[in-house]
Amino acid sequence: METKFKNIKKAGILGMVGNIFLLIIKALIGFSSHSQSMIADAFNSACDILASFMTFIGNKIASEPKDNTHNFGHGKAEYIFSLFISITMLTLSFKLCIDSIFSILHKSTFTFSWTLVLVCIITIITKFALYLYTKNKNEKSPSILLQSAYKDHRNDCVLTLFTLFSILLGNFDIFYFDGIIGIVISIWIFASGFSILVESYNVLMDQSLDEKTKSFILNLVAEHENIKQVSDLYASPTGCQYIVILTISVDGNMSTFESHNLADHLEKDIAKLEKIDQAIIHVNPI
Repeated sequence: METKFKNIKKAGILGMVGNIFLLIIKALIGFSSHSQSMIADAFNSACDILASFMTFIGNKIASEPKDNTHNFGHGKAEYIFSLFISITMLTLSFKLCIDSIFSILHKSTFTFSWTLVLVCIITIITKFALYLYTKNKNEKSPSILLQSAYKDHRNDCVLTLFTLFSILLGNFDIFYFDGIIGIVISIWIFASGFSILVESYNVLMDQSLDEKTKSFILNLVAEHENIKQVSDLYASPTGCQYIVILTISVDGNMSTFESHNLADHLEKDIAKLEKIDQAIIHVNPI
């Protein structure tokens, strides 16, 4: 777990550094040339900086161990910060969309330059490097934060390719596509923000385990022939992991030591699952 938090921290810092660099060059060139797609791309980088920063802070708090006031740890912190990120992204997407629509209606133009093309190429190379680095870290220690990060870097490569295409069309005095790309990017930011909003909401509202993991846990229980029945199976998220609470029934003639020893072994088996932080088992005699 400690390695995972370190990898998220490194990926978050590297993401911030890379996106700050991209934001500066995109904003300078975008606003000077009045390219709506480049300006939208710059706003996308600003969202990425915020996301990386919030991920860094959320990860720092979430990595704090359990204590007397937070018995199940601080894992939900990353989802609280993710909620802030999503709201910011949704707000920015609306502004970008409106600005892009106005640029189309008013037939706005921009000043084509090969510097714009160069910025796009630098962005694609930087983002692809970040994608490879973060994906490698995720393969070593899987994390939903790392997975979201490397997918975001990959998606940004695709978006910037569209930006590059609209800029090249500007060289042939085809400017309306610039506004269209701005709208596409704003919709992309909205979709990403909404996805984060839903995921954060589900965790903060204590959404239960998926059916596949529940079935896997029940199969582990079924391997113990002394367990006669499972009457309850509850799960509550502590962040990216869950606390599982099980009520099992055993033969009433089984000794207290044997039944508790059985429960201890089952708790350890369940806690080995990637999604499970802790298992708590209550034993009933029948």
